[in-house]
Amino acid sequence: MNIVSRASGRAVWVAIRAMAVLTVLLGVGYPLAITGIGQLAFPSQANGSGRYGPDGRLVGSALLGQAFADAEGNPLPEYFQPRPSAAGGGYDAAASSGSNHGPENEELIAAIQRRRAQVAAFNGVPGDAVPADAVTASGSGLDPHISPAYARLQVDRVAAARHLRAEDVRALVESRIQPRDLGYLGEPRVNVVELNLALDDLDRRS
Repeated sequence: MNIVSRASGRAVWVAIRAMAVLTVLLGVGYPLAITGIGQLAFPSQANGSGRYGPDGRLVGSALLGQAFADAEGNPLPEYFQPRPSAAGGGYDAAASSGSNHGPENEELIAAIQRRRAQVAAFNGVPGDAVPADAVTASGSGLDPHISPAYARLQVDRVAAARHLRAEDVRALVESRIQPRDLGYLGEPRVNVVELNLALDDLDRRS
């Protein structure tokens, strides 16, 4: 009986020591090491890819879509607009989601038709010129990108609202187009937050 008790006691003590060592190594040491490497090698990504205005104030993240609208929710004509969002009340990072509506859903079809008319009127273009990403939300509702086609569609409106030359705004858009990852993954895209920050900078220098 004593032999069994001593063996059990040793096993328990070994298990406790192993748990303590692994807790320190994997629960403290590993996270600290990874955090340190991230802060040294990839500081922007490790801190949420935040983007800052000229005054140093955090204005958004390159990873999250956001609205560029007034207090009533009306889109601001002087900014490039993102794609629609079905996350919470719109662009809610705490409620990332899509609508889950299928392509034959009547509510989705009506929403697309309404958005197409609004985008066309807002940008002064015919409805058939409006690209798909201008009227459909992404699966997350937080996609920070729009297609080059949607960005180009907004150039004249943004330039007019800011009293800038359309060719300068168009050149800015072209310089911000991100190619396919590794040359073949995904589609060319434009990050709206970064484009609007660059637009503000262009406006200040003009």
